[in-house]
Amino acid sequence: MDADKAYSGKANLQLVTALGGTPYVPFKKNTTGEGNGSPLWQKLWRVYQYHREEFLTHSHQRSNVESTMWMIKSKFGEHIRSKTDTALVNELLCKVLCHNICVVIQSIYELRIEPTFWAETPLAQKVPA
Repeated sequence: MDADKAYSGKANLQLVTALGGTPYVPFKKNTTGEGNGSPLWQKLWRVYQYHREEFLTHSHQRSNVESTMWMIKSKFGEHIRSKTDTALVNELLCKVLCHNICVVIQSIYELRIEPTFWAETPLAQKVPA
């Protein structure tokens, strides 16, 4: 589980561990490795301090997810208006699909990629319209 510093409390770390996860939560600047004698706190502090590259890999994943969610919310709104569970999931998946299409189009222009569409391939040209 990746989270920000606000979730670095012992109760949160213990809950994630109890549920079978590994919490990758950055510690606040004034935190020490003592953790009032908590073995879990001390273990996670050592991972944070001495295996920083592994920790930052997980932290970067969280950053990517947060950026993607922000982009979707800012472009398509942060509210889901559907009422049923199935409709909620479908609406959210449509927003994700639209976001991915926008990212592909933006990448085509920014990276000057020459896209090849199916109608331009010889096999697609043989299929009657």
